[in-house]
Amino acid sequence: MLLRSTLAGLALAIAATQASAEAIRIAIGTQDTTINCAAGGLLIRELGLLDKYLPKDGKYKDAQYVIEWKNFTSGAPLTNEMVAGKLDFGAMADFPGSFNGVAHLDAGKQSLFISVLSGSIKGSGNGIVVPASSSVQSLSELKGKTISVPFASTAHGMLLRAVAAQGWDPEKDVRIIAQAPEIAGSALRSNRIEAHADFVPFAELFPNRGFARKIFDGSQAEAPTFHGALVDADYAKKYPEIVIAYLRAGIEADQLLAAEPEKYSELIEKVTGIEAEVNYLFHGPLGLQTRDLSWKPEYRQAVATSIDTLKLLKRTDRGLDTAKFIDDQYIRAAFKASGLDYDKKLGNYAPLPLQARDALTGKPITDFKRLAQIWVRGEDKVRHYASPEAALQALAVLEEEGKDIRAIYAQAADSGIKLLANQAWFVRDGKGQLKAFLLKQQAESYAQANGGEALDFVSVNQKLLASR
Repeated sequence: MLLRSTLAGLALAIAATQASAEAIRIAIGTQDTTINCAAGGLLIRELGLLDKYLPKDGKYKDAQYVIEWKNFTSGAPLTNEMVAGKLDFGAMADFPGSFNGVAHLDAGKQSLFISVLSGSIKGSGNGIVVPASSSVQSLSELKGKTISVPFASTAHGMLLRAVAAQGWDPEKDVRIIAQAPEIAGSALRSNRIEAHADFVPFAELFPNRGFARKIFDGSQAEAPTFHGALVDADYAKKYPEIVIAYLRAGIEADQLLAAEPEKYSELIEKVTGIEAEVNYLFHGPLGLQTRDLSWKPEYRQAVATSIDTLKLLKRTDRGLDTAKFIDDQYIRAAFKASGLDYDKKLGNYAPLPLQARDALTGKPITDFKRLAQIWVRGEDKVRHYASPEAALQALAVLEEEGKDIRAIYAQAADSGIKLLANQAWFVRDGKGQLKAFLLKQQAESYAQANGGEALDFVSVNQKLLASR
């Protein structure tokens, strides 16, 4: 009897030792080129942040972690591998994320949307572009035309809402075809497509590369959009501490981006090839989108809207209980463990703030509605100016000095979104002040109502040079 008891105890001890020495897989699917996922993938991986937060005590005392990373160009194949059990975590936008939830249910499984990573309650990030040589200046001119879009993406949802807002029938008044971003880029270059709708960062990347022009920003559709992180529900139940560790690594990645956006924009370019100036457009202060890890009501609604649109597209006939699918317990725990106030963040809608001095006068900038910025190649920091006219005056001097200009930014006077200034339209009022707009139509409407002249970037630059 004593021997049997001893053997049983020994067996239990061996089992406990094996459990504590368990090799725990942490398989994470990333979308590196979808740069708004950076704080949930690329930066965590490249900076080795996850190791800092993985639990190493209690049941994890002797755990051996096997961290696996796999990069994807879109959410659909990432979802396929999550459903197949090959991945534990994934980062993607609201539309593919919602489809991820549906696909798991179809397979008798469950995934959880555990955090937002970056987004816009206005809808910025998605956009529509045309070839650079196109005469089209606004969406209203695309009736009867062909518009390509990655199907069942967040950009597809934006396009359908934008078409509906025009009062058009999406099956009769426009021809919508499926086209991936990498194919669309080539088609735009060779004028083989009349317009293309896409998600982050392509509606800014293609214009920045000079072969496309943005004619519609997702904020005009007034539909919130975001990218976020998901996890397999069974995995989260088994290893909640690892889920929290992953999110804490994401919190640190977000903080690093906020502190040094130029530096980490450069890192993203090094890994993905997407120019740092485009990364800064999103991740820098007062950026096109706001990095935000909290589940604001607008982002919850974006998930519900995505599911409804997926039904409309006949990609699913299944509903999804967003109250169960969106699970904020892990991000709340991660905030607490990181010494942060989640509820305070939940109520904060402000973009990443900017504390800066005018590069010409040295005076603090207090009004950011007319902020303009210049990034000179070879300089670690973006230069800030209190007005577009000040930035353009400085630009003329920099060009005379032979400086290579990476990017010029301006804040839109109506929507407040950050623009690539060389793609923008401007109105010069009676006081000589410039106001920036995304579209020619917006600038002309403002000029008619308030006085002034609508000018493209080249024209306004020439006028300023002539007045020097």
